[in-house]
Amino acid sequence: MLTDLFFVVKNNSMSRLENKCILYYIHDPMCSWCWGFVDVLSRLKMELPKSVQFKSILGGLADDSDLPMPEKMQAAISNTWLTIQETIPGVVFNYDFWKLNQPRRSTYPACRAVIAARIQAPDYDERMTRIIQDAYYKQARNPSDYKVLIQLADEIGLDAKRFENDILSSIVEDELMSEISFSRQMNVNSFPSLILYFNDQYLTLPHDYLHENSMLDVIHSIINRK
Repeated sequence: MLTDLFFVVKNNSMSRLENKCILYYIHDPMCSWCWGFVDVLSRLKMELPKSVQFKSILGGLADDSDLPMPEKMQAAISNTWLTIQETIPGVVFNYDFWKLNQPRRSTYPACRAVIAARIQAPDYDERMTRIIQDAYYKQARNPSDYKVLIQLADEIGLDAKRFENDILSSIVEDELMSEISFSRQMNVNSFPSLILYFNDQYLTLPHDYLHENSMLDVIHSIINRK
């Protein structure tokens, strides 16, 4: 039932968006399930009704840490990769990552990188997210390291020096904390998540890792109901 999908965020300045319809995609560039969702998300965005605006929000999966990732956690994440490969056809992971790097449970640097890229031009948000995912999951590079993120910024044509300055700036940090706070206000506690803002309500949408049509059907039914 559609009535089971929605909740309302009250007394939130970000919710005062009269006559707006927005699909929020809440994610983390180092979330492995978000990597599995890439192709379906791309098709979903292309087929959204014209009245629906799309916005990416960084949810912040794991705070800053310089500590090595415990071996049990490495094994658990590696097993998650296997599960995703078995669940979503065509998704691949490079398991050399665990041998070539000193993993840390820290995704905030990658989140900051997306914001720092976005500062230079809005379309770099998606491009930075994707190159982080490619570097992490296909090339076995570590996006928890700022030096890797700066290299990636240069590879997609950003002003690498400006990026290096911006990524640790208070502007980027404040924006990251704001987006994380907003995602928590929307009751998001896992990634990826889809939230449709419509008629001053925030509706949690079920997501499908295999087909976009089921999500499009729900969106159409919501925005077309009387």
